[in-house]
Amino acid sequence: MSTLSQPEALAFIMVTMAAADTTLSERELARIGNTVDTLPIFDGFTRDQLVEAANRCTAIINEPSGLDQILAMVKSSLPERLYDTAYAVAVEIASADLHAEQEELRFLQILRDELDLDNLVSAAIERSARARFRLP
Repeated sequence: MSTLSQPEALAFIMVTMAAADTTLSERELARIGNTVDTLPIFDGFTRDQLVEAANRCTAIINEPSGLDQILAMVKSSLPERLYDTAYAVAVEIASADLHAEQEELRFLQILRDELDLDNLVSAAIERSARARFRLP
């Protein structure tokens, strides 16, 4: 199992979230790019690096036990202080289509459990996304 840089690990989470419902929408892809362009954790992480990380992640997803491999790689590559950031970027991508499919909700649950996130932290991140992406 290879280790990832912190931005690569977060990119893996976003790509996995986008692929959870087996459909990568234009909105999800745009949101991933926007997230990489705007969050300080991605400073210095180029679009080329994002594409490379996305391709690596997609290849792993398609392997047997791919999700388990990705979660293990992410968890071993991120310090605990960035676990909530990983969850936040996942929720950000899940919110891109303004509707979360059951598979996306299941991935969020798996991610919460894998990162052992506090329920209040998870709820606050989710609530923030609902407030930001509420339809008029």
